[in-house]
Amino acid sequence: MSKIGKQPIKIEGAKVEVSNDKIIIEGSKGRLEKSLPHEISIEKKDDNLIVFFKGAKDKKALWGTWRSHIFNMIEGVKNGFEKTLKVEGVGWRVNIEGKNLVLNVGFSHPIKVTPPDGINFVTEKDIIKISGTNKELVGNVASKIRKIRPPEPYKGKGIRYEHEIVRRKVGKKAVTALK
Repeated sequence: MSKIGKQPIKIEGAKVEVSNDKIIIEGSKGRLEKSLPHEISIEKKDDNLIVFFKGAKDKKALWGTWRSHIFNMIEGVKNGFEKTLKVEGVGWRVNIEGKNLVLNVGFSHPIKVTPPDGINFVTEKDIIKISGTNKELVGNVASKIRKIRPPEPYKGKGIRYEHEIVRRKVGKKAVTALK
């Protein structure tokens, strides 16, 4: 038995429709839908959703995973998700042109990032806030932006998550001074 999969999901503040192979969830922030695998079935009881597994043992890991996906969908349409990135570097700037995010991060040209549907960018000085209803999509967009200029360990320049700690390395001069 899956410890996570057998827990009921409260659906207060969201409207849930379950058909044979699809789940549609609507809330104050938006609407999300996902196709369910054949091994997963969902039952609606009062204000709870219960996820059931009905397949081969080798695919039982899907049970807890899909329960978490559905829980995140409900949280997303009720409250939304947000990731915060920090840009560190001398002369590096971030701004928004229309819906696009424009990064000037030490390359010879600015880099434009177009948000997928359901994602919003907000910038304040050197902070980028990425928000949306789909947790997977918010995380993927944040990861792609971070990969443009990941933090380097010597000077600490780069794009990092807000509370990420980058271990700094000692430079060449300090290493030769120790010998």
